Amino acid sequence: MKFENLMMRGLFLAALLACGLTFLAMLRPSHGDARALAAAPVAAVLSSAQIKCALPADGVLCPLHPEG
Repeated sequence: MKFENLMMRGLFLAALLACGLTFLAMLRPSHGDARALAAAPVAAVLSSAQIKCALPADGVLCPLHPEG
């Protein structure tokens, strides 16, 4: 019974540490690129994405190997 309690406490502390570190990483982002991407207009980001096969009106997915 003592081993199980020790394992549960260790698991709780590990989960608490992971959550705390994740929270701190969200509060203090260290990458400037993420800030620049977040500040970019959505239209500019979407226009830079290349669409090879648009979804047809009937909802059928695009083929894996396009004809041609």
